[in-house]
Amino acid sequence: MSVVSLLGVKVLNNPAKFGDAYEFEITFECLEQLQKDLEWKLTYVGSATSSEHDQELDSLLVGPIPIGVNKFIFEADAPDLKRIPVSEIIGVTVILLTCSYDNREFVRVGYYVNNEYDSEELNSKPPPKPIMERVRRNILAEKPRVTRFAIKWDSEDSAPAEFPPEQPEADVVEDDGTAYGAEEAELEAALLKEEAALGPEDADEEMAGADDTAGAPGAAAKAESDEDSDAGSEDLEAESSGSEDEDIEDEEGEGEGDEDMEMGEDGEAKTAAPQGAHNGQAIGEAAHGEVMVH
Repeated sequence: MSVVSLLGVKVLNNPAKFGDAYEFEITFECLEQLQKDLEWKLTYVGSATSSEHDQELDSLLVGPIPIGVNKFIFEADAPDLKRIPVSEIIGVTVILLTCSYDNREFVRVGYYVNNEYDSEELNSKPPPKPIMERVRRNILAEKPRVTRFAIKWDSEDSAPAEFPPEQPEADVVEDDGTAYGAEEAELEAALLKEEAALGPEDADEEMAGADDTAGAPGAAAKAESDEDSDAGSEDLEAESSGSEDEDIEDEEGEGEGDEDMEMGEDGEAKTAAPQGAHNGQAIGEAAHGEVMVH
C-alpha cells in the first residue's frame, strides 16, 4: 500500500507559447508521517529516438508532509532549444512529471505535447528553420498516462517483495524427470530378462501354434455365416412372393385415406387462420495541510 497517493494534476497555462513556463497544480494525500521530503521532477523528452536529448526542466523538494490532503503549485522553465534537434522541435513529444521518496520513484505522469505554428499556412509549409515566436505548445491534459510503483517507505513492512517466498519442502521432493527415467530403465531390464529366459526356439514354437489355432475357427465361422445367409434369403423370398397382392390392396386403400386426410387438414387450416392474426481529478474534502516547498 502506498503511503502517498496522487489525487490530481491540473495544467494551469495551457495552451501557451513554446517559451512560457510550465505550471501544474498537484494534489496528493499522505496517510502516514514521513521522515523525508518528496522530490518532484518535470522532464522534457527532446527526441523520440534517443534519451540523450531529455531535459530535466526543474525539480523541487516538498516537506515536511502533514497527514491528509495537500496541494501545491509546481512551476518549471521551458526547455533549452539548443539541446533539441531542429527536426524535432515541431511535432508531438512527451513531458514526464515524476515523484520520488528517498530516491525511489513511486508515481509517473506522462503527457503528450503538440508543438505547432499558430497559423495554417506555416503548418502546411513549415520553414526550414523554426520560427519560435510563432510556435505554440498544447498539452493533452485530458489524457495523461499514470504509472505507479511499489516502493519501500520508512518502515521495513512497507517494502515490496523482491523475491518469491522460500519453499524448503520443494527441495526435498524428488525430481519427476529422474523418477520417470528410472521406471523406464527398470521396465527395459525386465523385458530383456524375460526374452533371455524364453530363448529363440520357444518363441518360434509359440508363434507356430498360434498360426494353427487361428486357422480352424476362422473356417468354421465362415461356413456358419454362409449357411445363415442362405437360409435368411430363402425366407425373405417366400415372404415377399406371398404378400405382393396384399401390399397392392393396402396401398390403394391407404391412398384414398390420405387424400381424405389432406382435405380435412386443409379445411381445418383455413378456419383456424384468422385466429392467429478522467484521471484522478477528484480532490478529497479534508482540509488542505500546509506544505513547505523548497
